[in-house]
Amino acid sequence: GPTQTARFPQFDNEDVKVWKSVVMPNAPLTMHRHDHPRVIIALSGGTMKIVSQDGTSEEHVWETGKAYWLPANPPNTQHADVNAGDQPMEVMVVELEKEK
Repeated sequence: GPTQTARFPQFDNEDVKVWKSVVMPNAPLTMHRHDHPRVIIALSGGTMKIVSQDGTSEEHVWETGKAYWLPANPPNTQHADVNAGDQPMEVMVVELEKEK
């Protein structure tokens, strides 16, 4: 299986950007933000802790085989994604590129 946290681009067009993220325990993604809403499909689920730059956090439990909706992030915010479990998590992310 995967050995490090990484992002694997799938495809990108004017409607969507799709990538697979693998997040290892204790190896969070670096601080970033999302300007568009996105759908998360859990390939290998778990508990993802979203840690904001101001130190607050929220936990999302993503079950394997299920899809979840995440809205665009508020302006001027950054966050890191931390795998709170002890197994690697893999998620497919479909980010909507078009503005309504």
